[in-house]
Amino acid sequence: MDKFQALKHYFGYDHFREGQELLIDSILAGRDALGIMPTGSGKSLCFQIPALMMEGITLVISPLISLMKDQVTTLNQAGIHAAYLNSSLTASQYYKALSYAREGRYPIIYVAPERLVTDEFLDFALNTNISMVAVDEAHCVSQWGQDFRPSYLKIVDFINKLPKRPVISAFTATATKEVREDVIDILMLQEPAVVSTGYDRPNLYLGVQSPKDKYATLKNYVERHPDQCGIIYCLTRKLVEEVCDRLNQEGFSATRYHAGLRDEERRKNQDDFIYDRSRIMVATNAFGMGIDKSNVRFVLHYNMPKNLESYYQEVGRCSRDGEPGECILLYSGQDVVTNQMFIDNNQDNQELDPVTSRMVTERDRERLRKMTFYAFTNECLRDYILRYFGEYGENYCGNCSNCLSRFETVDVTDIANKLLECVKTSKQRYGTAVIIDTVHGANTAKIRNYRMNENPHYGCLAKVPAYKLRQVMNHLFLNDWMAVTNDEYAIVKLTDKSGEILEEGASVIMKMAREQEPAEKEKRGKKMKKPNASAMDLTEGEAALFETLRELRLEIAKEEKVPPYIVFSDKTLVHMSVRKPKTKEEMLTVSGVGDYKYEKYGERFLKVFL
Repeated sequence: MDKFQALKHYFGYDHFREGQELLIDSILAGRDALGIMPTGSGKSLCFQIPALMMEGITLVISPLISLMKDQVTTLNQAGIHAAYLNSSLTASQYYKALSYAREGRYPIIYVAPERLVTDEFLDFALNTNISMVAVDEAHCVSQWGQDFRPSYLKIVDFINKLPKRPVISAFTATATKEVREDVIDILMLQEPAVVSTGYDRPNLYLGVQSPKDKYATLKNYVERHPDQCGIIYCLTRKLVEEVCDRLNQEGFSATRYHAGLRDEERRKNQDDFIYDRSRIMVATNAFGMGIDKSNVRFVLHYNMPKNLESYYQEVGRCSRDGEPGECILLYSGQDVVTNQMFIDNNQDNQELDPVTSRMVTERDRERLRKMTFYAFTNECLRDYILRYFGEYGENYCGNCSNCLSRFETVDVTDIANKLLECVKTSKQRYGTAVIIDTVHGANTAKIRNYRMNENPHYGCLAKVPAYKLRQVMNHLFLNDWMAVTNDEYAIVKLTDKSGEILEEGASVIMKMAREQEPAEKEKRGKKMKKPNASAMDLTEGEAALFETLRELRLEIAKEEKVPPYIVFSDKTLVHMSVRKPKTKEEMLTVSGVGDYKYEKYGERFLKVFL
């Protein structure tokens, strides 16, 4: 069986996606590989298909139990024998799985990095032909990565103990240049084939809102998407509990996930979401890595995450099947304060020496700063993220809240000049709020105590709305005409570029949302524009077929005790509804239907069309 036959037989696809074939060919040729591919682009196939064609066993190093369980279930449903070895197994289950592995029953074994150094596993590995070690979520190996895990540093020690060096492949969805170089160095990849297919997920709508009432905005959204599955991310456990309880009281189908729950409840709640028993998952960032649920149609962030790596990884859980999805961040200034507190009290880097720990903390603060800029930029949101990861677009995607808003270009040179002058005359001693209150002429106790009411620029911009002053100040931060310190007080400072405005008279032009008429605001408030149409515009009859197919899929999933999306994805069912296959040959032309799954389910689905 060659790679194309394996792709069709087990996975039901006729063609490889961008980057997959090059990585597969490199691995099969015995070459190390590094794949940087966005979530939902098929990274797993890049090591799963070579594993089926190579002699010996492929070990997949994976950081989370949920990730392993999900991928092994998917492989088993596709007719591929696979197993996982982690702490979720009882001692007897673990030794039984190892026994089967020794007999050669599994071409693919998922293992947690902590297991690599145990005596039982080492004894197995040293007496087994290991053809490849695939490192999933490879950014975890780098202390500059957003999910650094010291246990990942044990991977190289394990490989060095093997009697024969296997092919080493590494895969991640998010890696800056520094993290990419770290992965290659730490894993000691030898002249690896490096493939980066880009970070863009054009099927995802990106939006940022700053509502006065976050819960009301959230409730309005889920009311308008009653039949869709989604994830709502909150920064704290307390918020997860509050939001989930309110949603359930309002009659929505919601469950929760955070590190404070008992293991048993976390597993149950996760399964309820994966098996579509609960439509909405409210969670901290403890939830999601490795979750391959393909029909998540929205990811809402109730709070801003601490960095763009985490944010993009979390929104990457939306619409992994390529169908349209919506990712909306509900931002408030308190989110920055909470994240800063998490950074200052971080307990994850205790194994690092003091100098490195300080460097990591400074890096975290800089990441938070860039994440904050994302929340208030008026530029294309997609382009902002792509630039952060080293890619450059056209600054217009047509599928984000900024590109779809009505902006006008405004000359704010006078406002910018007065803000900078206020910072200069106050000797760069105060934060953003004090500067804005000063130029706005606020008569508060803080302003009087600081004697900023005596500043020559006090009240000079009294007629400019405070929100507009904040927008201009944010624009100055974004373009390095101003800066804020990374300590707890976040003091505003001038920069080397400040002189371009203060001394050289440079103009400051920025985009601002056009003021809306009251009637227009009311109209938009009643119904937000839906940014995405369906990937395939189904007719009324096709939509009815799609619902029938979904019901059949759910029935089969209950019988098989697997999540519905593992039977067939929504995308496959949509394609089926359009093609209306009536023979085996026609069914096998549907994307996602391979020989193995046809033998298991094909006849039952064909009956819908006969």
